Amino acid sequence: MIHEVIITTRSSDGDNQIAPMGIVWHDQEVTIAPFHPSRTMTNILSGECAVINYCDDVRIFAGCLTEHYDWPLTEAEQISAPRLSDALAHTEVQLQRVEDDPIRPRLICLPVHEACHRPFQGFNRAQTAVLELAILVSRLDRLPKEKIEHEIAYLAIAIEKTAGERERQAWEWLMERVIRYRQQIQEGV
Repeated sequence: MIHEVIITTRSSDGDNQIAPMGIVWHDQEVTIAPFHPSRTMTNILSGECAVINYCDDVRIFAGCLTEHYDWPLTEAEQISAPRLSDALAHTEVQLQRVEDDPIRPRLICLPVHEACHRPFQGFNRAQTAVLELAILVSRLDRLPKEKIEHEIAYLAIAIEKTAGERERQAWEWLMERVIRYRQQIQEGV
């Protein structure tokens, strides 16, 4: 099962990185599989650690894909990387091994520290729609136009019916990115 989370890392130069990503837990190991190349992958390989942030503010997922990166960070407890200050919970992980792949290497990590900061109240339909749109936006150049348009039309129903202010803002950010992509395609860029 893939869990949608926010991964935070730090570069060897001290720059923090926030990235939405799907992870897979298997027994006590977690697999993080960023596309190659990516800053997240470079940071995990060089620092040999990352923080898995569990959060319910879908603006963070949308923001990472639309250049809204200004989310408060706090130092992790046992590794040299930040965590999201507003995370519901977080898991600090150490890199154990790499299963190489030219497209998506699998970074196998072990947890070294976990903390719960507040309870998860569940996602409403709008939050789930934003997460699904964020995944579509991250793959605009790999999916057929018809699939993208069909999915957006379906997901928009949940936004119209159940979105609060945060979900509407996240949706707007992502749709601005979709509109820019459509314009680039029309202009042949």
